[in-house]
Amino acid sequence: MQKTLRSPISFHGVGLHSGAPVHLRLVPAESGRGLWFRRTDVAPSAASIPAIWSAVEQVELCTRIRNSAGVSVSTIEHVMAAIAGCGIHNLTVEIDGPEVPILDGSSAPFVDAILAAGLEDQSGRVRALQVLDVVEVRNGPAYARLEPAEALEIDFQIDFSDAAIGRQSKRLSLANGTFVHELCDSRTFCRASDVEAMHARGLALGGTYENAVVVDGADVLSPGGLRHADEAVRHKMLDALGDLALAGAPILGRYTGVRAGHALTNALLRALFARPGAVRMVEADSALLARLPGAGLRPEDAPAFAA
Repeated sequence: MQKTLRSPISFHGVGLHSGAPVHLRLVPAESGRGLWFRRTDVAPSAASIPAIWSAVEQVELCTRIRNSAGVSVSTIEHVMAAIAGCGIHNLTVEIDGPEVPILDGSSAPFVDAILAAGLEDQSGRVRALQVLDVVEVRNGPAYARLEPAEALEIDFQIDFSDAAIGRQSKRLSLANGTFVHELCDSRTFCRASDVEAMHARGLALGGTYENAVVVDGADVLSPGGLRHADEAVRHKMLDALGDLALAGAPILGRYTGVRAGHALTNALLRALFARPGAVRMVEADSALLARLPGAGLRPEDAPAFAA
């Protein structure tokens, strides 16, 4: 069965890059509708934007989708990860501005509210994208790859000069609520040396020590320190799930990211769908449903760090 929210939920915050206040609502949608964003501050005829890989435009440091009318929403990766990680198939994300609120820098506030609201079963059958061949894209030393697997797996590696991050790697199967238990509370991160440069380019204007992990060499400057010793790589995995959720259906395959970011993951999806025979759509039986992200989640699974 497909799933949607049982009732609407609202969020208020600021955009990470714009610093502008924004109101966002997650609204249940009918079976078969899929995932859409809707800008409530523009004309209704231009308001809807599909949450799909082909609508992504390349920008720095986040994922932005744009419709044919030129209306866009950016920094969608954290809410998309929460939607996918909780196993939601049909939903409208209403927003009154061009950027999703950053909240605490993770997906935990979205996940907490989703699990509290509850999910509703729908009549439509769930379909998944089964990866059949190895597909890889590269940009210098960075690369992203998809290959066949029985469920969605994410294997990520990062390497930063700051000792507070350093070299980290992690591999997880995203079946049976793993996203909620292992990844959703991990926050976006940056180096203190990069903050001024980002501000000079009009980026991260809404960033604070409360909604990002800021590091300086071996020091973590954000109050309370890290939520996980490897929070940085966990957040990169969170981002990857949010970007992979733009495939249009849950993916059955192993994603490997080495120093990969939003642009490479989107390029990987474009390469996947451009290669004949690399992927096929399958209907999910009960055994497959049990392996998808979000299966079996309960309200008490809400993350401890939800704001």
